[in-house]
Amino acid sequence: MNCVKLLLLAPSFAVAIFSAADLTKAEPIVAPKNIHKDINQVNQNTNILTVGELQAQASQVSSDLLPARSNLGTASKPESVAQTPDSDEIQLDVTGKKSPFAPTSAPAYIVPKEEIEKRNPSTAAELLRSLPGFAINDYGFGADIHTGTFLRGFSITQTIFQINGRSIGSNISTYHGATDLNSIPVDAIERVELTGGTSATLYGSEAFGGVVNLITKKEPQPLKATAGIELGSYGYQRYRVGYGGTSGNVNFRLGYERFSTDNNYPVPVGAANRNPADGRLFNGDTRLDNFYGSVDFPFDSRNSLSIDAYKTASRRGLLYFGFPLQRDRLDHDLFNIGATLTSKLGHGDDSILKTTIAFNQDFFNTYNPSGGAFRNGALDSRALSGRIEHQWQLTANNKLTWGFDINSNSLRGDVFSTVPALVPFNGTINRDRSLIALFALNTWKIDNNFQLEAGLRQNFTNDFGSYLNPTIGTRWNITPDIAFRNSFAVLQRNPGLDQLYVFDTVHNWQPNPNLIPERGIAWTAGLDINVTESLLAQLTYFGSSFSDRLGIIAGQWQNIGQVNTNGIEAALKWKISPEFSSFLNYTYTDAKITSSKTASEVGLQLATVPYSVGKLGVSYESNGWQANLFFNYSSGSRRAVFNNAAAGQAATDFSPSYLSLDFNAKAPLSKNLALTLNLENLTDNSYEKTNRIYQPGLTYRVGLQASF
Repeated sequence: MNCVKLLLLAPSFAVAIFSAADLTKAEPIVAPKNIHKDINQVNQNTNILTVGELQAQASQVSSDLLPARSNLGTASKPESVAQTPDSDEIQLDVTGKKSPFAPTSAPAYIVPKEEIEKRNPSTAAELLRSLPGFAINDYGFGADIHTGTFLRGFSITQTIFQINGRSIGSNISTYHGATDLNSIPVDAIERVELTGGTSATLYGSEAFGGVVNLITKKEPQPLKATAGIELGSYGYQRYRVGYGGTSGNVNFRLGYERFSTDNNYPVPVGAANRNPADGRLFNGDTRLDNFYGSVDFPFDSRNSLSIDAYKTASRRGLLYFGFPLQRDRLDHDLFNIGATLTSKLGHGDDSILKTTIAFNQDFFNTYNPSGGAFRNGALDSRALSGRIEHQWQLTANNKLTWGFDINSNSLRGDVFSTVPALVPFNGTINRDRSLIALFALNTWKIDNNFQLEAGLRQNFTNDFGSYLNPTIGTRWNITPDIAFRNSFAVLQRNPGLDQLYVFDTVHNWQPNPNLIPERGIAWTAGLDINVTESLLAQLTYFGSSFSDRLGIIAGQWQNIGQVNTNGIEAALKWKISPEFSSFLNYTYTDAKITSSKTASEVGLQLATVPYSVGKLGVSYESNGWQANLFFNYSSGSRRAVFNNAAAGQAATDFSPSYLSLDFNAKAPLSKNLALTLNLENLTDNSYEKTNRIYQPGLTYRVGLQASF
């Protein structure tokens, strides 16, 4: 059996060793990632847990770094996994000791609602920023979508983002159409799940960075109304109202949130979009309106239906160049709705069928005068999708998840400019794409301490033919408190319809119908260590090789070259006492351009991807009182986007590193009313977050939260 284990582990372990050679060329950091949740199982009659079961367990633990999937371990006292009323996964009685890690072969983290409340973020970008693997430049004051959001070195279009398991975003790269995490408020979010590795089999072969799932509030609770108001520096305003709970067998939520900020703070000379008249950031204002609702109800004891929807309207200014002063505006309207029917087949709980239908629409409109001319570009992206997923416990040691996805995507592009040279490009483009994918992921518990995951995803498209994406992963419980895991995935992202067919009159980028898909492989290897009952550690090495990268050459989209990435993630969580806790997340990313049609960038770090980011948090909580202190570190990133050569800015320049300090607190004023306080950048030291976007000095937010 040990020989079998070594053979299964060898391929991924060899890749990790050979790729680690690249890390020796940069500063090595001892700190890998991953936090997983395991249920230690003793006898082979214990069935394999599903992803959903482990997620449900993790959501009950106030952990900064908890993962999600299925694992194995060593016996202790018996514990039972409770079945929740709204559960849509197989629920099993498990004999063994509950572990603080999720038993999976790849990095998987969960942020439960308790941690979301502690951080009090305004948007999903601020919430995800502290997770291992993420380097998010586009957040908070002066947020600008040009600065980038990266997961293990991959951009936002190379990562899958979901709401309740349904994909959001539109694979758009022009007209500022990428998924905007600042347009997703967090009031409706109850839990965040970050997975990777074999998750690409289930959710999409373009998940180079991973899969991020935002779960909205669904836990049964008494009917109640909630309201909140928060005011702060530079025109910051946030208002929230909601109502929901459980009435009879029906669980529902309704809510509305408005967020706005002026962002007109002082910035130094050389900052992006600095108004020379008053020395303040210009055109940085944002307004966001979000409506959401959900309802869950059972037809009977074996069939239930879940429906949820949200509508977002975002209006904001854009910064990017700043030479001359930019006045472009971006309107983004997003609508997402989906329904899932969950059925338990047969007479037991070992076969669950989930049928989902969903619709997603993203409308992006960039406009405003530029010099003496007017330009306007609009993209209307729509996707209708269906999914059937069957979770089947074949034997006590073998779990199969299989099914198919079907997607129909359409894009309408409207281009208009009064610039004489660009008038020939004016007009309307309509294109569509269809995709069918068959997927199967098998989880096999070879013995009580070793698990193998193997998946296949066969894709069929009308424009790029068919392609197969395999994944594989293993998990080995070396001891009851130490587990080794590794994963390997073959991935592909197809060019967006906008990159293929729509002229970008704002940036003057030509489409290219001859683009080919971005292809690559990604792997991880790491340890989950239960140091003590109060101290948990996760260490992960991650790597990837990514070819046919898409970029702009001479004003046109082209496949420009290859990037090899090696990195380390570390996640520590320490329960110091019943009242005090602490966490540390760290990510090192060496994303090196190894080939490019622009010879001068070969050997350089990917633009705006920092080598190192980290976050340290210390929290106090007792009887409703909370106080949290956060240290944030970034090594700085390469300034390679929209540089002003006339001002001496070069594509090889790096923004300086920074260390910032934030504080937030919550004080109960009564049973149903609480006061909140956020102080950001306590040192009152303005710093460059990335690419000439600056953080203001000390800022504040004060709010009230009420429930009735």
